[in-house]
Amino acid sequence: MVFCRACGKQIHSSASTCPGCGAIQAGGYGSSKRILPAAVLCFFLGWLGIHRFYVGKIGTALLQILSCCIVVGFLWVLIDFVMIVVGSFTDKEGNKITQWT
Repeated sequence: MVFCRACGKQIHSSASTCPGCGAIQAGGYGSSKRILPAAVLCFFLGWLGIHRFYVGKIGTALLQILSCCIVVGFLWVLIDFVMIVVGSFTDKEGNKITQWT
């Protein structure tokens, strides 16, 4: 079983479209990255953008390092942490990180 890339509903891995929302399931079926390591990295080293390096978002990780000393950097880390925990954070290819371990 995998998750729909559009609505997040659990669907069979061989489905070409989601029976719930009708979205075409072309490409990868989720990220190989995991929620738990991303959440731990974000919680402890989020101000350095380490969690973004982990998922392959190098450019935004560097921007996060540059903004770490201002309030925007803190808000950015907080938003990323919430998105990781609820399963809406994506890797560099746009696949949602949905697996905890």
